[in-house]
Amino acid sequence: MSTQEQTLAGRTIAVPETRELDVFSAMLERRGATVLRCPLVAILDAPDPQPVLEWVRHFNTGTVHDLILLTGEGLRRILRCIDVHAPDHRDEFIRALTKVRKITRGPKPAKALRELGLKPDIAAEVPTTEGVIESLRKAGSLAARSVGVQLYGTEPNLPLVNFLRDAGATVRTVAPYIYADKADDDAVRALLTKMANGEVDVIAFTSTPQVERIFAVGPPELVQQALERTEIAAIGPVVAEALQRHQVTARLMPHDSFFMKPLTSAMADGLGPRT
Repeated sequence: MSTQEQTLAGRTIAVPETRELDVFSAMLERRGATVLRCPLVAILDAPDPQPVLEWVRHFNTGTVHDLILLTGEGLRRILRCIDVHAPDHRDEFIRALTKVRKITRGPKPAKALRELGLKPDIAAEVPTTEGVIESLRKAGSLAARSVGVQLYGTEPNLPLVNFLRDAGATVRTVAPYIYADKADDDAVRALLTKMANGEVDVIAFTSTPQVERIFAVGPPELVQQALERTEIAAIGPVVAEALQRHQVTARLMPHDSFFMKPLTSAMADGLGPRT
């Protein structure tokens, strides 16, 4: 890579991503950044597959009208649960999936559908829960409709569920995966100390659980000092909103495509190389 392309040369970037840690780190390193890897959360299958399989069996009856997919990981984990525990349900699930109205929050669930040769019927203009709600408001009545909701981890998403029920819909949720701690608490505090000492230029958050883990480990004074001395990057509005709930503003964020490559570009544009 030429010198002109080293758009993050001399910058130290903390990466709390887990699932695509190597991919994201390589993107940053190609631009000249030094990467501090500290995966904060792991994504695991739901510990009890039975509730997921019960949801799948109901979905396969063909009585569901709408399916709201909040994450791409969720659809893939549903399919994984089927493949591991009830492979005879897979073809029936795919057939049912082709028949329902599919609503997606953001590009990742849309990508997961494309992997199956399908596409969203309604894509939220803003990839947030409120964006999904607004898109459904515009789409017409939900009265007497049966709606499946794939949750974001185990977060019950009461704003969405309550909206659907108040609109007259019957709602069945499914939580096909969970988040678990990845790095130990001492490693997280070590990262926070580096940030507080001014040794990190930016921390790049790619999921809400990463944000919550930082604040859970604490101590609060260290977290505050670390985030005050470090630029904050967020992959998209959902993560930015999670930060805002803790009175932290993400200055660096892609404008309209919420993936790791645009996030890398947003950091390069917002920071540039260290001179």
